[in-house]
Amino acid sequence: MKSKRFANVCHAIEDDPELADNLRLRSELMMALRDRIEAAGLTQVEAAAQLGVTQPRISDLLRGKIDVFSLDALVRLAHAAGLRVTMEVQPAA
Repeated sequence: MKSKRFANVCHAIEDDPELADNLRLRSELMMALRDRIEAAGLTQVEAAAQLGVTQPRISDLLRGKIDVFSLDALVRLAHAAGLRVTMEVQPAA
């Protein structure tokens, strides 16, 4: 049996390359936001106030509920958290 190799876990989970890239970008933003909140020592209520969302929304973020966040929403949250979001575009292999 020959095993298939993937560029990253998102491509293993999602067959559609476009959806896999979107999943990877959302995942990276969620991890950066989680790290920022934890590094600042913020409670969920404090983080929610700082980022302009509700505490349950922060709970979803910290619990990794990727399916409830759009890429646009995560970029807005990243900017509210004082993070700079960049993107790199490369030709498909």
